[in-house]
Amino acid sequence: MTSTRPLHLAAELAPGSGRADPGPDTAARTAALARLAEAAGLDFLTHDDSFARPGLDALAVLARVAPETRSIGLVPTVTTTHTEPFHVQAAVATLDWVSRGRAGWRIGVSPTGAEARLFGRRPAPPTAELWQEAGEVAEVSRKLWDSWEDDAEIRDVATGRFVDRRKLHYVNFQGATFSVKGPSIVPRPPQGNPVTVVDATRPAARETAAHHADVALIAAATAEEAAALRAELHRGARAHGRDPGQLRVLLSLTVDLDAYEGGPGALAGLIADWHGGGAVDGFHLVPAVPERDLERFAAVTVPLLGDRGLFRTSYAGTTLRDHLGLARPESQYATGPRVATGAGA
Repeated sequence: MTSTRPLHLAAELAPGSGRADPGPDTAARTAALARLAEAAGLDFLTHDDSFARPGLDALAVLARVAPETRSIGLVPTVTTTHTEPFHVQAAVATLDWVSRGRAGWRIGVSPTGAEARLFGRRPAPPTAELWQEAGEVAEVSRKLWDSWEDDAEIRDVATGRFVDRRKLHYVNFQGATFSVKGPSIVPRPPQGNPVTVVDATRPAARETAAHHADVALIAAATAEEAAALRAELHRGARAHGRDPGQLRVLLSLTVDLDAYEGGPGALAGLIADWHGGGAVDGFHLVPAVPERDLERFAAVTVPLLGDRGLFRTSYAGTTLRDHLGLARPESQYATGPRVATGAGA
């Protein structure tokens, strides 16, 4: 069976599964890899992050990379444990502005006692509770991104008015572990809502992915297993009142293109077969050695997929939502209660 669904491709930037060792060339290295992936037309790049390992902050690194790229999506891991949801959403919204609409965030949690002791605020809750909290952070982030209507900014120099307060909105969110009044301090991002990515390879995260993710990452040993996981996520999305067609499911696959099994050409065949059979919407490649494997993937695998008519030869849109075929959402508060009824501020 041949699929006419668009194929989505993404890749991880950090070496292995961890953060890059900090050094004076870290930004230059990351930017060079990003430009390589952008030349190949990939949808987005992820950059892993964790409080459990030393290294540079992934969101800050990708904010540095953003001006050196033009089209590719940039998706740092951002932990929702031991962090303030208001600050998290503001940082992700800022990345969307810096990248001109190419930002996403991969939700992460911090389950270990060692990570909890770094902050000293509370013990590490059970993993299931952390993912429930992460879902609430995703929900309040969308509300805060929507708390500014698209035309709330006035920027009228003559009158000194920057914003029309009638187009700002309280969110008044109460979660299990936090509350947020709002509105955000950052104007509504270019994409409306930056893209939310959830690694659903572990069962504890799948409910959060089904409820909140635009992109879910899965792991599977066979196409049949991948198809079953995709169907499970779609059922979950539907149960939450979502359109499953607005959820992209990508297989996260660690690749070592210096070994085994046919190399970049065989990888192209696997991608074509699994995608064509409807098992997944695309692939998220985790290179064993990014400088080597991402270069071979971009130079050989992607052109082979292009020759088969399966993958783009150039970007058709300008935002990450464009690349993923996801609609830009309207503000959920556009006709809701106002922050103020005055003329403005």
